[in-house]
Amino acid sequence: MAKKVAKRFKEQAKKVEPIKVYSLDEACSVLVSTKSAKFDETVDLAIRLGIDARKTEQAVRGSVAFPNGLGKTVRVAVFAKGEKAQEATAAGADIVGAEDLVEKIKGGFMDFDSLVATPDMMAQVGKVGKQLGPRGLMPSPKVGTVTFDIAATVKSIKAGRAEFRADKAGILHVPVGKASFGADKIKENIAALMAVVNKSKPSTSKGVYLKTASMSLTMGPGIRFDLAQFRA
Repeated sequence: MAKKVAKRFKEQAKKVEPIKVYSLDEACSVLVSTKSAKFDETVDLAIRLGIDARKTEQAVRGSVAFPNGLGKTVRVAVFAKGEKAQEATAAGADIVGAEDLVEKIKGGFMDFDSLVATPDMMAQVGKVGKQLGPRGLMPSPKVGTVTFDIAATVKSIKAGRAEFRADKAGILHVPVGKASFGADKIKENIAALMAVVNKSKPSTSKGVYLKTASMSLTMGPGIRFDLAQFRA
């Protein structure tokens, strides 16, 4: 099985010029041509930023609502009580709770992709920070997941909103859709992401902010593309 995967990867890699930096249009077209898996592969983006990720004031984190969604079902959990809990359920949240949800998470329950909380519930959320933090699930006002506007937030996440956060090396790893979207829709999602990433530039970041970027399918080779059109 491993040999078949390796052979398939080599075949797809032949379609990509390894040292070339493609235009966004070219990159998206080549990307779609590298489809090889039987499942609908995810389009992953990696963007290297000109930041010092060790400095708190240069942390880059946010969220983006993709115009074409992400092509997957997102399970949303909500920490809320009373009317806000009812609002979350009506908006399509998969799991809604308070102290009971804290206990479930402490017991190992993590069957959700995104977590939203009303501000008054953050003391409860803090009790499971050790479980949520390492998985990138801790709600944050900066990405809009700590809010009283529960209905709109749940619907936005369900429709294809994604969070992003630069890692310790100053690189963003963000899924931007599926291979089945086709080149045009993938390009539109990337443009939406880049607009938000630009707005998230730390004021203390000097020099080139958007350095390099590449895209790939789950089972495909990386394709570098030019970020010039997105540089402010």
